[in-house]
Amino acid sequence: MCGIAGIVKVHPHEAVEEGRLVRMRDTLRHRGPDDGGMWIDGPAGLATRRLSIIDVAGGHQPMANEDGSIWITYNGELYNHAALRPGLLARGHRYRTRSDTETILHLYEEEGERCVQRLQGMFAFAIWDRPRQRLLLARDRLGIKPLYYAITDQELIFASEMKAILAAGSLRPALNEAVLPEFLATRFVAGEETFFMGIRKLLPGRTLSWSMQDGPRTQRYWRLPAEIPPTAATLPEAAREVRTRLEAAVRSHLMSDVPLGLFLSGGLDSSGLAALMAPMTSEPIRTFAVGFTEPGASELEYARLVARSVGAEHREVVVSPAEFFHALPTLVWHEDEPIAFTSSVPLYFVSRLARDHVTVVLTGEGADELFMGYPWYWATAWNETLGRAYWSFTPRALRERVRKIIPTLPGPMRRYARRSFLALEPGPRALVYENFAAFTDDWQRQLLVDYGSRNGTDPYAEALRYYAEASGGTLDRMSHADLQTYLVELLMKQDQMSMAASIESRVPYLDHEFVEYVAALPARFKLRGWRTKAVLREALRGLVPPAILTRRKMGFPVPVSRWLRGPHWSVVEEFVLGPRALQRGLFQPAVLRRLAEEHRAGVDHGGKLWLLINLEIWQRTFLDAEDPAEIARAASA
Repeated sequence: MCGIAGIVKVHPHEAVEEGRLVRMRDTLRHRGPDDGGMWIDGPAGLATRRLSIIDVAGGHQPMANEDGSIWITYNGELYNHAALRPGLLARGHRYRTRSDTETILHLYEEEGERCVQRLQGMFAFAIWDRPRQRLLLARDRLGIKPLYYAITDQELIFASEMKAILAAGSLRPALNEAVLPEFLATRFVAGEETFFMGIRKLLPGRTLSWSMQDGPRTQRYWRLPAEIPPTAATLPEAAREVRTRLEAAVRSHLMSDVPLGLFLSGGLDSSGLAALMAPMTSEPIRTFAVGFTEPGASELEYARLVARSVGAEHREVVVSPAEFFHALPTLVWHEDEPIAFTSSVPLYFVSRLARDHVTVVLTGEGADELFMGYPWYWATAWNETLGRAYWSFTPRALRERVRKIIPTLPGPMRRYARRSFLALEPGPRALVYENFAAFTDDWQRQLLVDYGSRNGTDPYAEALRYYAEASGGTLDRMSHADLQTYLVELLMKQDQMSMAASIESRVPYLDHEFVEYVAALPARFKLRGWRTKAVLREALRGLVPPAILTRRKMGFPVPVSRWLRGPHWSVVEEFVLGPRALQRGLFQPAVLRRLAEEHRAGVDHGGKLWLLINLEIWQRTFLDAEDPAEIARAASA
């Protein structure tokens, strides 16, 4: 695993400044503490920070082909590089290392931009083709590895993290206010935009080629299967195929020249990986788990159960509320954007624990999106089923009267009714996306100072675009969209929190051939009544303890709402209600105060406050250039 960066000048007679490239490279030191390299050739410069996994002694980057005409800086792991190597040797290519980096170089020599279609794994890389004076940027199919870029009048800049682009010095950090509605609704930003003006993501499954003559050109080289073909297979038959394919994916992801372990939450996904992984290794697998001391906010007992069942060498870390909030500003710096998910923080702590014992870990990311494991899948299924008759046969005037009654219901009843078919209209925007928003459109209308000027911004546009391109029913389309929006944000969390501890994380559920198979299975194999992940549960039957097969999903509970209502109310006072936060002029102060006081009085606005806290910490870190250690002191006061 590595951090990559580079600069290519628009004018061929200008040279890349070494000092700028060094700053970019060394901003990414945490991603690659083992080695650093740099190569400059006039208008092009590439840089790498390396965490050595394969061919530890060799594999130094940036790397060139045999005659020095093609150069690469690369972040990732190719699980099929050994299979590709014999064919490239037969075509006359000479290898100087055992690294997968060299395989990409030689494949590019043979196939140009189409080389990405032959790669199996996770990757983000940049190739500079000296004879053609052309840059190629590429990102893996599911977006497991990140890649960002900025284009100015003078140059194209790219890097694994946005802070490295800022370190080049040609862009001033500025908030891209256009993304605020989407962030407030969905908790993250899908699509190419980022929180920084002028910095964009290279989306998953895309390449970007750039030359001085042609400028930038983006191509999409891979798509999720959009069709759900009819199948005569039964659930047990599909489960057997899922198990066979998952076993193959896990085996391929064990490729490593350094110690390897597993993040074990005690949920179905990571437990299945543990059960499949254990017989494939000659020594007990090493598992790592994280939890909290609060009742109902820890899955450690389930992680221990699974670890005992597979004979693992198991370790745990327990995070206190004080440690959680003290670490938050530093982790916002690592993530480059406001942290969407509270689980990012414990993920960092378990990554730091694992780094003392291994260099690579497997994780269960991706299974929930593939197998419809989230509560919003079954909630939407039931709303759609019950709502179909209600919407068809109940007059609109009566439905409006019912909606007006809902706010008068007692607390728990009101909370469920608001998310039910009684309060919703049919269609994905209301039924799926607005229903599960952090800040609904009504909230944003009250909260945003200049809501009127943003009224044309649809926070769900990116998700709805992917939803519309899929076939099948509502759940199939939801999964299709989640795999290309929500999951990409989760993968960035996984990448940045693990790399903050200098550890590589791998995601066997996102082997693209496995994804293609599972994504094409109909929803009835994944959600059966209240039972999520049906085909995966069937595939893992007999492998994981029965208690894991039948337990309800906890979703890595972090008791932030409780903390913000009690001992850490000061975090709200500082980052939501404090003078610096209010002076930003983004939000209506009276609405912020009402939101905070309602939460303190018992209405759960913890998720909303979390987003606002992170946004203020992000602004202090990147716009005000405040040291995260200083911000941490304010968070701990």
